[in-house]
Amino acid sequence: MESPEQDKKKFNPLFVIAIVVIAIAAFLGIKNLIHNLRYEITDNAQIEAAGIPVISRISGYVDSLSITDFSQVKEGMPLVSIDSREFILAEQQAEADVQSAEAELLNANAGKKNAEAALQVAQTNKELQKIKTDKAIADYNRDKALFNDGSITQKQIDDSRINMEAMLKSLDVTSDQIKVAMAQQETAVSMVKRAEALKETRKAMLDQAKLRLSYCSISAPATGKIGKCNINIGQFLQAGQTLFTIVNSEKFWVVANFKETQLKSLKEGGEANLIVDGFPDQKITGRIASLSEATGSRFALLPPDNATGNFVKVTQRVPVKIAIENFSEYKNMLRAGMSVTVEVKK
Repeated sequence: MESPEQDKKKFNPLFVIAIVVIAIAAFLGIKNLIHNLRYEITDNAQIEAAGIPVISRISGYVDSLSITDFSQVKEGMPLVSIDSREFILAEQQAEADVQSAEAELLNANAGKKNAEAALQVAQTNKELQKIKTDKAIADYNRDKALFNDGSITQKQIDDSRINMEAMLKSLDVTSDQIKVAMAQQETAVSMVKRAEALKETRKAMLDQAKLRLSYCSISAPATGKIGKCNINIGQFLQAGQTLFTIVNSEKFWVVANFKETQLKSLKEGGEANLIVDGFPDQKITGRIASLSEATGSRFALLPPDNATGNFVKVTQRVPVKIAIENFSEYKNMLRAGMSVTVEVKK
């Protein structure tokens, strides 16, 4: 009969530990297998945000700077001021040009009124001359009958004829004066239109000068944080130069690149669990907002061409945009570019 000491020698605790480890591993493996059967999973995902470049629209020297690297900014907050002295002078010059154009317009309108008055006078003179001419013709016809009867002398009939002919010539002159007055009126109208066009042009130049002056103050186009600030006070900026980029902190989303073999389980509106590498204990959820109509390789600088003869089949990935639910709860911890593991329920 074996003694208790011999039974203790036969008992091996390592064997028990091994059994426990194998059981735990089997349990975890089965649990992980069940989880993978229920979800489409990818760790090829990252947090995205809108990066808004801030660009100088004019050339000039930096007068003041109210930010540093990674500063928090709010929409409309002044960020950079460019020396505005030459733009103020340009605005003043444009204002003077507008005033000059307004004076020219006043003169043109006055000339138009004078031309209209001259035309009215010419038309009145013609009406008056027509009355005188009609009377002269009637007098001549009457004197001609009297002359034929011998009631008046040759001199009287000659005077009557000459008076009639003079009146007819005067009537022609007044007609010509009307034509001249009408031409002057048309010229005056065109001068008014020219002055009005000049005024509008000068006003547009003034608006442009004011607009360029407004570009001297660069404000934040969105709320967020800037990246590295690449400018300093006194630095000369070129029009179109990118000064820095603002990452819009008001809206983040996730772009997950799923394999093409996983797409059959993905639909817009589908629920997703988002596990951020930096905060794995946070239970962040989201919903599929949209699926790309092309694989990621289609957007590459040199997309693959499978017709070249050296084709190697590679499983492609399709970008899927996922909106983060209750974003306001996590906005302070999330950063654009963070790695994410995405699980979408099948």
